[in-house]
Amino acid sequence: MRRTDERDIMFARMQYKPVTPQYKDYYSRHPEKKEIDDELRARSDIFSKETPTYDDILSPAAEANFNFLTDIRHLCEGEPASEKAIIDQTEAAETIKKLIRQYGASDTAITNLDEEMFYTHSGRLPESYGEKVDSKLKNAIVFTVRMDEGPVNTAPAISQSVETSRAYVEAGIIGLQISYLIRGMGYNARCHMDGNYLLPMVPAAIKAGLGERGRHGLLISRANGCFVRIGAITTDMPLEYDIAEPLDIARFCKICRRCIKTCPAQTISDAQNLDDWHIDQELCYGRWRHLGTDCGICISTCPLGQDLLVKDIAGMSNKEINTFIEDYNLKYGTRKRTIGKYFR
Repeated sequence: MRRTDERDIMFARMQYKPVTPQYKDYYSRHPEKKEIDDELRARSDIFSKETPTYDDILSPAAEANFNFLTDIRHLCEGEPASEKAIIDQTEAAETIKKLIRQYGASDTAITNLDEEMFYTHSGRLPESYGEKVDSKLKNAIVFTVRMDEGPVNTAPAISQSVETSRAYVEAGIIGLQISYLIRGMGYNARCHMDGNYLLPMVPAAIKAGLGERGRHGLLISRANGCFVRIGAITTDMPLEYDIAEPLDIARFCKICRRCIKTCPAQTISDAQNLDDWHIDQELCYGRWRHLGTDCGICISTCPLGQDLLVKDIAGMSNKEINTFIEDYNLKYGTRKRTIGKYFR
């Protein structure tokens, strides 16, 4: 994995408003991105009344979820108690994972992160823009929160964004609960929630063994396919690590290719080699601004997690996968749902 600078991701770049120090610094170093970013910023905001998916109640509901996360993000970090509890790392790991599931997560695992898995610099928040990311807390408790496939399958309608934002909130709250627990026991702990990450979530979840990367760049989890959002806590508490078991998702994705066919902005790579899979983030985010939602068509169109369980892939031959995809396409058509005017 190549270490990433958070300043380069779209969610960070869209925060750089003209005349701000962040804008001046970033585009002095990346002038090639200035024209496309200025054009994207000039479009209607996601959830705004000028977009085709706007709803008088549901659009403000999705926006409210993200505003709530913004208001609580200062709780992600804190000082640990002065006295460290003496713990057994195996028992502590098992108890914390049980608590995470009790609090609402669908799956969780513990791993050790390499320095390369953290961002090099912060970029999304103006108060920490350009700061080197502290990667000293390398024990990671990673978990997934399930999204209800009903509203997600309405993608790209606003009801899909309400569900994804709800899952981000749930993941953030679970992460805070566990972070507070660990700090109360005298160890450092940092919650990573939407809008306040120090590392990309998908590689962390893969390292923990919760799933693998799909062709669309999202985590396809062993528990619920890509119908999940991810949360994480990094800590210096000594915890026993889980052993990641390999899945067979890449083989399925190479054959399936439904996300390529259904992506309205054609942002998903058609390469055969897993290392060459990538998403054109400018095109993808640009479609979000056009729609007024975070799209989600690539999630709703994926069979894994709804019509086919991830655990069943390993026992399927390539011929059986091809037959499954052919039947799936006959059942649902080229697109999982009819999205009419939103597909333009």
